[in-house]
Amino acid sequence: MNVLQNRHLAATVLLTLVAGAAGCKSKEADAPEVTVTVQAAHPTQGPISEEISADAIFLPLSQAAIAPKVSSPIRAEYVQRGAHVRKGQLLISLEDRDLQGNALDTRGALTTAQASYTALANATNPEELNKAQTDVQQALAARDVAKRTADERRRLFQQGAIAGRDADTAYAAAVQAEALYETAQKHLDSVQRTTQVTNKEASQGQVTSARGRFLSAEAQVSYANLRSPIDGVVTERPLFPGETATAGTPVITVMDTSSLLAKLHLAQATAQQLGLGHKAEVQVPGMTDSVEATVSFISPALDPGSTTVEVWLKLPNKDGHFKVGTPVHATISGSTVPNALQVPTDSIVPSQDGGTSVMVIGPDRAVHKRPVKVGIRTPESVQILSGLALADSVVTSGGYGLDDGTKVTIGKPDAGEKD
Repeated sequence: MNVLQNRHLAATVLLTLVAGAAGCKSKEADAPEVTVTVQAAHPTQGPISEEISADAIFLPLSQAAIAPKVSSPIRAEYVQRGAHVRKGQLLISLEDRDLQGNALDTRGALTTAQASYTALANATNPEELNKAQTDVQQALAARDVAKRTADERRRLFQQGAIAGRDADTAYAAAVQAEALYETAQKHLDSVQRTTQVTNKEASQGQVTSARGRFLSAEAQVSYANLRSPIDGVVTERPLFPGETATAGTPVITVMDTSSLLAKLHLAQATAQQLGLGHKAEVQVPGMTDSVEATVSFISPALDPGSTTVEVWLKLPNKDGHFKVGTPVHATISGSTVPNALQVPTDSIVPSQDGGTSVMVIGPDRAVHKRPVKVGIRTPESVQILSGLALADSVVTSGGYGLDDGTKVTIGKPDAGEKD
């Protein structure tokens, strides 16, 4: 093959390649543009409330595990498990004949002490007082005789009829009689001031002591009758008539389940956002709809073990539909932002740097990832603090995994495009 033929062949091949390339470009230009169908919406503005969630267990509003204060066989039981009882209702009776006998004995001792006190209080002259008064009267008579004798002896001595020694002896006897009289009078005064009062107080003390023993015996009798301290339902009754009830060991349990409590343990910063009466929802296993509850108690102190705050939720249970001990999940409505910019929760896309983004549809019908700052989150909505405007169109479904700049069509996503 000569040079001319080689050049002709090369030109032919080059023309063929150029024509093929032109044909390929024409086919690519004619091919339709690939787009992804997504759902989109504009951000909304309105109130949003923070939701605080925690697990809990249903507890009764109040509970009484009733234990006897005396050990005795059970004589009779008047209620069964599941029975509704009222406050003060008799539930169980124990054998109490020995207690009744002791109470009767102490009643008799009290009656005797009261009679003795009455006799002493009504006595006008007790024995010791009578003796003191007699001693005063005798001392007074002896003083008067001694005084008259001394006067008579002094007159006779002045007349020279008797010696001076006789007059002095009579005078000394009169002085001694006066002293004895004064001593007897002082003793009488002391008896009147103290002895009679002391005897009365001693008798009163005997009455008080007897009354105390009687009241103690009566209390022992009352301990044999076990009554309900609250309105509620009998949940436990482990013993039967004839079995011995031991002091301090519960023999019947009553729970007030007209309302139930769900006790939560929340972080201090979270609990500080709550107040009494805050609304809450409780999800009970086996129920489709949640149950409304309210915050009824917020502990004023931190739990020393977990440094959390105990919060009680209260919900009505008049029909007894909910059971004590059921594990539940509670959600409390916390602080509310009245005019918050928000998007559906499905719009939020996590960023690789740990931040938060949304996919915004631009004027070119392509999606663009835009970082945003979020606030309150709920299962349905997320508050947007910055990075988004009401006019933006945000992908709400079908945008997960899309690359930045992907062309999209707004509509209902196909089954194969769901996240």
